[in-house]
Amino acid sequence: MRWIFILMLMATGAYADTVMPTRTLRPGTLITASDLTVRDGVHPGMFDRVSDVVGQEARMALYAGRPIPFDAIGAPAIVNRNQIVPLFFDAGGLSITTDGRALERGGVGDRVRVMNLSSRATLFGFVQEDGSIKVTR
Repeated sequence: MRWIFILMLMATGAYADTVMPTRTLRPGTLITASDLTVRDGVHPGMFDRVSDVVGQEARMALYAGRPIPFDAIGAPAIVNRNQIVPLFFDAGGLSITTDGRALERGGVGDRVRVMNLSSRATLFGFVQEDGSIKVTR
């Protein structure tokens, strides 16, 4: 059944490109254009444009010649594990600012665990563009 679908796509000209690494990329590697190639093929849930992948960071090992799944890459980490980061909390007119220790790596927009250095409480927050963490409830 799958092959019939692929043959129908090829016959209608709806054959897509798929982005694949040219070499094995380890987790944490910043992806450049020279690390990528584009091959013909139908791979749902995989990247089809190089521009969507360049500048991102590998979140898991990416193997040469295999398509790159959407969840395998993300924004480059700007907060590293054990890094001291400013924590911000704003709710209903209450603003709290303190220092914390990042318990995970994260890029802009990633949800990470942090430890409040004053209370030793473990919290969750989102990495901001300036490297601070906006704590959520």
